[in-house]
Amino acid sequence: MLKAALQDAQKRVAAIVDAALLDVDLPVADAMRYAVGGGKGLRGFLVCEGARLHQETAADHVAAAIECLHSYSLIHDDMPCMDDDALRRGLPTVHVKWDEATAVLAGDALQSLAFELIGNAPMDAAPRVDLMTSLAIAAGVRGMVGGQALDIAAETAPSPLTLDEITTLQAGKTGALITWSAMAGPRMAQADTAALQAYGDALGLAFQIADDILDVEGDAATVGKAVGKDQDAGKATFVSLLGLDAAKRRAKVLVDEACDALSPYGNDAETLRDAARYVITRDK
Repeated sequence: MLKAALQDAQKRVAAIVDAALLDVDLPVADAMRYAVGGGKGLRGFLVCEGARLHQETAADHVAAAIECLHSYSLIHDDMPCMDDDALRRGLPTVHVKWDEATAVLAGDALQSLAFELIGNAPMDAAPRVDLMTSLAIAAGVRGMVGGQALDIAAETAPSPLTLDEITTLQAGKTGALITWSAMAGPRMAQADTAALQAYGDALGLAFQIADDILDVEGDAATVGKAVGKDQDAGKATFVSLLGLDAAKRRAKVLVDEACDALSPYGNDAETLRDAARYVITRDK
């Protein structure tokens, strides 16, 4: 059920992005399509599932928006001035396949497209404004960008970050967009967001711990990007601070918390529970 739901969300996202770029015949548009395709599509899936739980049918534009914004962040994160990665999802990163200027512009354009898509979503003005404002916050200095800035600063800090500092950093860098995705459904319905916020917060942290574990245990060919980089750079991670076994236990506790947070939705949220379990058992 989870695999089918992920694939369905990916197809819906691709259709919206393709339609939005149909009239653009430029290499930068090709780079945008390339960046959005091929991923897990977890964030778009979370939008679609949260919308389904609230009987909202206008989720596709919002799901495509978060995948565009997430893809922009990956394009920039992979560039030489940031993480300097040549592979993403087993394929050349955008700046490698094209060039650095195209990568910068493709990322910028995807970020703009995210807000254009929400602006054009077939829903009332109030939820549209809420979604756009909350996404701006989640993606900016109080969320993803702020977390990324803390991560870069940590590379040259005189001492490694503490566990609390790593948790705060990752709540922004990784968690903010995951939590926003989980909350998008009730935001569309102008309903209570508390349960899905708790789910998203726990899921985002579990996802990052799983990433840290994959950096230690993962195979580069399967993961689709370089592994072992954090350890080689001496970066503090959940694994380096907790140890491998304790990090795995912590991730499992967070998954349980995420699943418990869905209790108001009963069995209707089982696919979201499957997604929580998936994030700590995936191999890429």
